Amino acid sequence: MSLPAEIYDRIITFQRTEITEHEIYTRLAATVGSPENRKILSQIADDELRHYRAWQTLTQAEVAPRRAQVAFYTWIGRLLGFTFAVKLMERGEGEAQEGYRSLVGKVEQAEQLLQEEILHEERLLRLLDEERLRYAGSIVLGLNDALVELTGALAGLTLALQNTRLIALTGLITGVAAAMSMAASEYLSTRSEGGGRNPVRAAIYTGVAYLVTVIILILPYLFLENYFVCLALTLAAAMIIIAGFNYYISVAKDEPFRSRFLEMAGLSFGVAILSFLFGYLVRTLLGVEI
Repeated sequence: MSLPAEIYDRIITFQRTEITEHEIYTRLAATVGSPENRKILSQIADDELRHYRAWQTLTQAEVAPRRAQVAFYTWIGRLLGFTFAVKLMERGEGEAQEGYRSLVGKVEQAEQLLQEEILHEERLLRLLDEERLRYAGSIVLGLNDALVELTGALAGLTLALQNTRLIALTGLITGVAAAMSMAASEYLSTRSEGGGRNPVRAAIYTGVAYLVTVIILILPYLFLENYFVCLALTLAAAMIIIAGFNYYISVAKDEPFRSRFLEMAGLSFGVAILSFLFGYLVRTLLGVEI
């Protein structure tokens, strides 16, 4: 079958996409512990290979996968979970479907492959049975409380104490105590709720999320002398944590990024500003000099 050059080039691109996604799904399936999720990922990998071969019957060409893309999504899957990797990759499925639609009526296989691509998306939505996402609420609790409480505490302590080592020491003690308290509260809350979540794991996710956030936020105070620079770096780190986590949740759970990000950032920075002013007020009224 002789194809116009434009259609031939487009199909070659589809071939490369299909064989690339076949490699990605195959590698992700090998990392998944759940037999159900592994089976679905393997089936989709087989479908992608079949799509590749369907296009190959038209082009009669062998096409190599995009190795960098395969490595990237495999690494993302290992680091952040297969759900995030699959959802992130799925965001490009819309373009692929539009490309297939443009060939409907021109190439015989296009309509069937289009329907199968749409089915892929529906099946991918059912893959959200991953532990880290089941406990996303506990992670949000730990992150949000640490960001709100510690950015506020550090902002207040910065102006009240004006000593980076003392601020770091006070912030660390406060943060560790608060992390253990939050973990205990999450344990009791999860146990009283019942359901499918394990109270101990929920407590661990909350406590670890809180503690990691605490460590990141106080790091500038451990290495720098200028407390205003430290506060600026702490607030910048808080912004990066908020943006990164909310992007992760928006991709993995199909939730809006902007509204969640603005809400979380507004709370953290609002409390930080109020605490900073309160620290100035306390220092002025009490006449404390350190």
